[in-house]
Amino acid sequence: MADFLYRHDDLGKCFAQHLSSIGNNILPQQIELLWQDIAVRYTEPQRAYHTLDHIEQLIMQLKNIKPSLSEPNTIVLALYYHDIVYDPKHSDNEQKSAEYAVDALSPYLSSTQCQDIYALIMITADHQIDESINSVKYNDAAYLLDMDLSILGISWPLYEQYTQAVRQEYAHVTDVDYRHGRTAILQGLLAHPRLYLTDYYYERLEAQARHNIEREIILLAAL
Repeated sequence: MADFLYRHDDLGKCFAQHLSSIGNNILPQQIELLWQDIAVRYTEPQRAYHTLDHIEQLIMQLKNIKPSLSEPNTIVLALYYHDIVYDPKHSDNEQKSAEYAVDALSPYLSSTQCQDIYALIMITADHQIDESINSVKYNDAAYLLDMDLSILGISWPLYEQYTQAVRQEYAHVTDVDYRHGRTAILQGLLAHPRLYLTDYYYERLEAQARHNIEREIILLAAL
């Protein structure tokens, strides 16, 4: 665990920076305890894709899109907590993650800040922005969702690694059931007029993402 956390030391520093920027009366040692809790959660044995590497992949994108965010600190905290509860056998992970985030952060953030983080995590369940996100914060929510789906638009070799990691998390599911379930999800994504809500991600990733998804569907049919 120590070596793993050392490799993700920058993630801990990033978490501390953004939480301390908006937290009230929060001490460095309290931030460190929160970060250690996050790190432990994301290294649970049932995870293969939803790990700290996933969070790192998202945080690395911040440099380019941060100027477009109205509340980057809130977005960052939502990213850290959006998969903190993850059990592939359950379908309420987003709900539990949102509740977990509020429980962890409510001593240090305002009720409005906690409500915003809760709402942002909840929209990752179906990647649809609903009435829980007001029009002022729609842009931030769109970027968060696009970041979460950015994995779909990477190069095919890396996309293959992603699909293998997802399959590993669902090792308890038979090939037949996995093929049906995963194909339905992928076809649902393709049915959207556009996968990415922001022009930034749409222009960079949309074509490659659709190519990857279509290719995965073909491979799934051979299972």
